[in-house]
Amino acid sequence: MLDAAYQVEDQQRMSRARNYFAWQAALVLPELGQRVIELGCGLGNFTGNLLDREIVLALDVEPECIARLEARYPNQANLHRFTGDVAQMHRQLARFQPDSCVCLNVLEHIADDRATLESVRDTLASGGVMVLLVPAFPALYGPIDDHLGHARRYTRRSMAGLAAASGFEVSKLHYVNLVGFFGWWLNARVFRKHAQSPFQIALFDRAVVPVMSRVERVIPPPFGQSLFAVLRKR
Repeated sequence: MLDAAYQVEDQQRMSRARNYFAWQAALVLPELGQRVIELGCGLGNFTGNLLDREIVLALDVEPECIARLEARYPNQANLHRFTGDVAQMHRQLARFQPDSCVCLNVLEHIADDRATLESVRDTLASGGVMVLLVPAFPALYGPIDDHLGHARRYTRRSMAGLAAASGFEVSKLHYVNLVGFFGWWLNARVFRKHAQSPFQIALFDRAVVPVMSRVERVIPPPFGQSLFAVLRKR
């Protein structure tokens, strides 16, 4: 896991990518129920999209992230905050009978991803749903991944195997962000960058995401920078 200071810095850079987060929301929100675990909530860049739900259980291993989340969304009676991992918080989370869990660009940081998914499965109510967005294709792994603390990147095949081993059935599994695949490859293989620049993020968010999100809604790409998965508890 990357250190807390860099995690905060990276999330602050990404917080300006409003079109990108709207795209995430369009993918994720229809899959979630009313009692949602947000695994790896960070600074709450996505949390605001969940506050119309009955219960939001925001979980992060970094105390600083939880403190900032509390300051960002004060006086939210349906928002419950937890510091720790899902295995540690299992009993506290399970008492809310969560029906869904969302985990966006977090699972790749966790050394034992199978154990984490098994803990989520055990925490969810019967028929509960796990929604994931993770980086795709090990061939894209580069200095940015290393600097962010990514342990791996996924393929459809590896995610399907992980889901089955963790007690989930796959409901949806497809790549997203075709253009981002090429941008990430350039950063990893050509420019050897250690971080995305604010200019890159702004250009991608303003010029690429509005068009690409509409196209991919109709035609799912054969590959992409990320992998989107919806898994159902068996």
